[in-house]
Amino acid sequence: MFAAQGLRLRAIKARALPRGGLDVLWQLLLVFVVYFAYRYTQGSVDGKTADAFENARDLIGVERGLDAFFEPTIQAWANGQQWMIDFASWMYLNAHLPGTFLTFCFIYLFRNQSFNFVRNMFGIAMGIAIAGYAFYPTAPPRFLPEWGFKDSVASFTGVPQTDAAINAVFNPFAAVPSMHVGFAILAGWSLARLVKPKALRVIFRCYPLLVTWVVVATGNHFWLDAVIGAVVAAIAYYGAIQLARLRPQVWSFNPSRETNSRPLQAAAQSETIII
Repeated sequence: MFAAQGLRLRAIKARALPRGGLDVLWQLLLVFVVYFAYRYTQGSVDGKTADAFENARDLIGVERGLDAFFEPTIQAWANGQQWMIDFASWMYLNAHLPGTFLTFCFIYLFRNQSFNFVRNMFGIAMGIAIAGYAFYPTAPPRFLPEWGFKDSVASFTGVPQTDAAINAVFNPFAAVPSMHVGFAILAGWSLARLVKPKALRVIFRCYPLLVTWVVVATGNHFWLDAVIGAVVAAIAYYGAIQLARLRPQVWSFNPSRETNSRPLQAAAQSETIII
C-alpha cells in the first residue's frame, strides 16, 4: 500500500514539477523580471502625456490617409447591442493576462517539451513591446472621445481605467504594439499545434481574430496597433527559431525524445535548472 502511495506521489510530482522545483522558481523569476521591466516603462513615460496623445492622433491620420479609420464605426455597432459590448469588455479583462497564464501552465504541465520555445517567443515579444512603450508611448482610442470613442470596459466595470489603482499596475499609454493581439497569436499558434481535437485547433487559430475585434470594439487599440502586434509576434517566432538552433535539445518546439528526455530526467532528479 505504501509503495503504491509512493508511486502516486512521485507521479504527481513528475506532473507538477516536470523539471524540478528549482526550474519552477526560475520561470517565475523570469516573469517577474519581465513585469518589472514593463513597469519601468510606465515611469519612463512620465511627462510624455502630450507625446502619447500626439502619437495616437498620428495613427488616426495614417488610418484616415488609408481611408481605413473604421474603429469608431465598429465600436458604435458593438455598443448598440449591450450583450455584445459586455462580452467584448469581459474578454478584454480576462483573455490577456489570465489567458496567457493558463496557456503557460498548460504547456508547462502537459506539453513541457515545448515550453522553453514558447517562453522564448513570449520573452522576445515582450522585450520588443517594452522598447515600443518606452520610445513611442501612445494613448489608446478610449482617451480620445472627440473622435467618437467610449471607454467600454470602464462602463462595464464601473471603474474608470484612469483610476490611480489601475494605472499603478498597468501603463495607460502602452498601445503600440498591441500585445493583447501579439500574445493571442503566440498562444493560439502554440496551443493549436499542441492539442489534438480538431475543434480546439480551429478555435485556437481563430482566437487572435476574436481578440483583435475585442480590443478595437472596446476602444483600447487601433487596428494599426493590432497589425504591429502581429508583426512583433512574427519576429518573436523567428527569434525563438534562431535560439532553438543554438540549443536544439532544450529550446526547440519539438525536440526529439532521444535528445530531450535525458536533460528532463536529470533536471527532475538533481533539481538543476534548464534555462
